[in-house]
Amino acid sequence: MFSLSADWLSFVMVGLGTLFLIGELLVNTKGIFGVLGLGFITIYFLSYLDPSMFFVMILIYFIGLILIVIDGKLLNDGTLATIGAVCMVVSVSFSSPNWTAGLYAVIGIIIGGSCSLFFLKVFKRRNMWTRLTLMDQLSGEKGYNTMNATYKELIGKQGITLTDMRPIGTVNIEDANYSAITNGQWIAQSTNIKVDYVDGTKILVSKVESDKQ
Repeated sequence: MFSLSADWLSFVMVGLGTLFLIGELLVNTKGIFGVLGLGFITIYFLSYLDPSMFFVMILIYFIGLILIVIDGKLLNDGTLATIGAVCMVVSVSFSSPNWTAGLYAVIGIIIGGSCSLFFLKVFKRRNMWTRLTLMDQLSGEKGYNTMNATYKELIGKQGITLTDMRPIGTVNIEDANYSAITNGQWIAQSTNIKVDYVDGTKILVSKVESDKQ
């Protein structure tokens, strides 16, 4: 086993490891980011842990990483992301030899995870996320002009939720049912809503606040 010579190197190893691993999950780089991220994070854990604890802590780290990505791409309610962040923080902080190195490692997670979002502006998104979320748009070239026009007409109209919106659910607008999503807000069943935005077949709704007397 080897060790990092300075506490601040924990920030570098964990930060770069988190940056590239989340980047690998978000964009298609043919595994290059995955290899780089795994290399950096492996060096960090091997520097301070014996083999038995190495596998435990790195497993906790990756579980946390996956939970954050799942929440961000599918659920958007913050629950899994919070649990995932705690897992990652626990894994790197408990693996460090002192509180200074642990603090550097936690900061590395925060900065590395945040900076990974910039990869979305440079590289192509992974197709699997497009298929699993409501981000898939139906273009006119594919023959969906009539459907798009119908959905666009919903903007500004009001309706009622048929299910709880967490944040995805079913709404009824002018006697027709639609799958819709809120902007991260939870809305209870049988609540009045209005359509704020339509993108392809993605309908974004918000709660209608009652007029104050």
